[in-house]
Amino acid sequence: MPLMRLGFVLTTALLPAAAAADVIAPKVMVIAMFDAEAKPWQDNLDLPNKVQVPGLPESANEVACNADLCQMTTTMGFANAAASTMAVVLSDKFDLTKTYFIVAGIAGVDPENGTLGSAAWADYVVDAGLVHRIDDREAPAEWTSQIVELGAKKPDEKPGWSAGTEVFPLNPALVEAAYEASKDVELSDNPDAAVYRGAYSQDAAKADPAVIVCASVSADTYWHGAITAKEVEDHVSLLTDGKADYCMSQMEDNATLAALQRGAQAGLLDFDRVAVLRTASNFDRAHEGQSTAESLAAKSGGFPAATENAFRVGNAFAQSIIADWSSYEKGISKP
Repeated sequence: MPLMRLGFVLTTALLPAAAAADVIAPKVMVIAMFDAEAKPWQDNLDLPNKVQVPGLPESANEVACNADLCQMTTTMGFANAAASTMAVVLSDKFDLTKTYFIVAGIAGVDPENGTLGSAAWADYVVDAGLVHRIDDREAPAEWTSQIVELGAKKPDEKPGWSAGTEVFPLNPALVEAAYEASKDVELSDNPDAAVYRGAYSQDAAKADPAVIVCASVSADTYWHGAITAKEVEDHVSLLTDGKADYCMSQMEDNATLAALQRGAQAGLLDFDRVAVLRTASNFDRAHEGQSTAESLAAKSGGFPAATENAFRVGNAFAQSIIADWSSYEKGISKP
């Protein structure tokens, strides 16, 4: 065989191996939703490798990685979360088949279940936007809620049909592992948050921030107030047959999980390796003597603690996975 031809054959034969060597296979992929959630990861971890991924938003078009962990930012809301997550899932720059995903962001909290700075690992993630809704001013007088389930004829009826992404139960064994790895993490707090939570009558709201497990609720609409919160709580209970206890409200997670589920169905990742963490930056309703509008506009002091605690708690679990990779590599089976 001529030398030039032989050289071509050898070079071509080596191309797949070289390409494979460039593919990143992170043990952990952290998903944040906006810059302030991503910043503690960027500031506290050495993530020198910046990977540009087509399909990510211009404002957050790189995934930052080290040998074990990568961090991406979707930008806010359902559309951005689904599109950005799917862009990374489908990218040929990553092998995600053994990767653990940690969604780590801030949320509103039910004062019956937590307080400012509290960190909640989700056992269920429920969509509060995929519903029928009739305003009270036009609804029948006997209706007790504006939320009517898809295909139902009145409040408190089970759905008649489904879009398929309303409820995501997460791997209980992984939720337990996440909680055990992070339950003793020292959480950030501040005097402003402590003063603000002191105005609430609920014991959980008055307490110091803690790591807990509960249900997280997604909606593109940033809703607020005790009346809507009660409707959402009932919606969560109805869709999960009372198994889920609503405590955190946020704007992306069902969309993110829908994209990850599609990736799992395509064999690109393992959905049983997905964890969702939300930390409380605000309460979802007013305290006694405060209007709902005042509550919505209030500066509670919870934002700095929430963004920091999403990192502290999420990273505790991430580092646990990395340190014990010989166990985690094979997966955490459902009980």
